[in-house]
Amino acid sequence: MVGKIIKGIAGFYYVHTRENGTYECKAKGIFRNRNEKPLVGDMVDIEILSETPPVGNITAILPRNNRLIRPAVANVDQALVVFAVNDPEPNLNLLDCFLLRMGYEDVPVVICFNKSDLDTDNRLERLCAIYEGSGCKILTICAGDGQGKEDLFDILKGKTTVLAGPSGVGKSTIMNMICPEAAMETGAISVKLGRGKHTTRHSEIFSIGQDSYLMDTPGFSSLQVPDMEITELDRFFPEFNHSNNCCRFMSCVHKDEPDCVVKSMVENLLIPRERYESYLYMLEELKQRKKW
Repeated sequence: MVGKIIKGIAGFYYVHTRENGTYECKAKGIFRNRNEKPLVGDMVDIEILSETPPVGNITAILPRNNRLIRPAVANVDQALVVFAVNDPEPNLNLLDCFLLRMGYEDVPVVICFNKSDLDTDNRLERLCAIYEGSGCKILTICAGDGQGKEDLFDILKGKTTVLAGPSGVGKSTIMNMICPEAAMETGAISVKLGRGKHTTRHSEIFSIGQDSYLMDTPGFSSLQVPDMEITELDRFFPEFNHSNNCCRFMSCVHKDEPDCVVKSMVENLLIPRERYESYLYMLEELKQRKKW
């Protein structure tokens, strides 16, 4: 029987089948021998051990459309990455690392700025301007009062979407807004640490409509730049791409080289400085990695 893994906890996998609902399964030892691990979102073959209670074994993982390392999920159509406008302070470097990771995996991204009610000093307007040229869709909502719910539904319709973002930005509140039956626990922001408690401790997938699924994942606090050549990095910054051929040197990495069009565009406010600074941070990480 074929089903989709909708949740994995402590070695148990909950596999939803169209025919008979959800079975609690374990993965056969052959997966350990192959150093393979089933992921939430995987389509799998299972053998039924019992119908009451519904229990089975996973016997095969069907071919994946894609696989994400962090968050560790499979078969996604797009990522919805959530950051708060305020409380906690948005870490744009972390957001840019996520965009790079998803771009590397060829997964489209929707950037969702939550808590629009906490907007001060036109911060939301600035955030949207920074990512206007990033190639991502941008959505602003206030999940606490339901603002933006219809726009969010439209973006999720007909797709399998992974919901990701750091702790405390309101992902569980968004899950409750979109899928009330998920009954997610919402956590308060830690005043001392200025970040949220980890209210989601495992990845789980929920049906939110016909052929529409939302994967909730644990929060993340850091992401590693994917392994790539230094000269590849700029292609994941769409704001840079149209000017690459105009730099004096074909191998320009837009840092110390003379006659760099990208640097000129940053100085002339045609490329947001925040995005360029994130690029330099990632460039340095790749350079340090190459030294080893």
